[in-house]
Amino acid sequence: MTEAVRAPDGGLTAGASELKFRDPTRARELAGALEGVCEAIGRDRISVMHVCGSHEQSIAKYGLRTILPRRLDVIMGPGCPVCVTDVPEVDEAVVLAADGIRIATYGDMVRVPGTTRSLADAKAEGARIDVVYSAAQAVEIARGTDEEVVFFASGFETTAVATAAVILADPPSNFSVLSAHKYIPPVMEIVAEMPGTRVEGFLAAGHAATITGSSLFEPFVDRHGIPVVVAGFEPLDVLAGLLKLVELVRDGEPRVVNMYPRCVTAEGNRNAQERLWRVFRTVGGRWRGIAHVPNGNLRLRDEFAHVDARKRFRIEVQRLWSHAPSALTQMCICGDIMAGIASPSDCDLFGKECTPEAPVGACMVSNEGTCKIWQQYGGHPDL
Repeated sequence: MTEAVRAPDGGLTAGASELKFRDPTRARELAGALEGVCEAIGRDRISVMHVCGSHEQSIAKYGLRTILPRRLDVIMGPGCPVCVTDVPEVDEAVVLAADGIRIATYGDMVRVPGTTRSLADAKAEGARIDVVYSAAQAVEIARGTDEEVVFFASGFETTAVATAAVILADPPSNFSVLSAHKYIPPVMEIVAEMPGTRVEGFLAAGHAATITGSSLFEPFVDRHGIPVVVAGFEPLDVLAGLLKLVELVRDGEPRVVNMYPRCVTAEGNRNAQERLWRVFRTVGGRWRGIAHVPNGNLRLRDEFAHVDARKRFRIEVQRLWSHAPSALTQMCICGDIMAGIASPSDCDLFGKECTPEAPVGACMVSNEGTCKIWQQYGGHPDL
């Protein structure tokens, strides 16, 4: 297997055959280079943020925090779409399920708590809940039945494109979509504008950037003077991305750098973008535990009202609001964790009353939630 090396642009490349992204020796070299850059900056704390649950999975699974410089604080931001799905959105799905509508959704969504109940609770009471792995699978369920099937759709740009594709492919008349899709760039604006924010640079998600392109972040960088580095998800991808990001911080050079060129281009996937914006529009809405995010939610355009569950069905979520949330739910600090101002270990419930088997908050439910990742991997190296 060919050894991965630094390319002239700071990326990872290799010889003629195969890239290698899990080399402990190379990881230590990158960590050493990071240490040197942090020492050159000379401050006790340098804080950067990634906005992707997949990045947090890689950092935790491969024990990368154990080799990062102590003065480098890598914060997980609001990069878990299941975690930021707001309570009323979950309530809408629960009400539809309780009214006898068959719900298809991704597995992580089933146990996410609403005001007082989750889809798992509705299923225990007899509701039809199907776990699917794609929007296309939800359409196939609808094709195989006369029942109304609502796809409770979550995720960022990558999964929203897949939802748009099935809507444009003439789904059966008994199929509709309850969109809880989110759009990442607006929430980066929120974080950058938070009073007293410590974030000096962002590590952007490579898979989303394959759709949007890296140039999407250039206006953000111009407005806020904060560098953005697009990175992949293998251990060396993450370390090389962090190294480039900290170098930009050191040099006072706010710009966008694509460290995932094997998948990401400046312009992105134009065909996917056309489908996304053909079907969806951005609207403001709350992200669970964070804030109202202008243009942060993706909703179906009016011409697709025939597949919009919010317009096809009467959804009376108010009937769930007469019951107060539990005391444990009120103690949950998922919002602070996703905003990057707290860690799972700061929560009194973490690993005690709140576990993956009995989650209190959304961050412990999803495979991309910080709390579940920390509970699952514990930061032990696995290079």
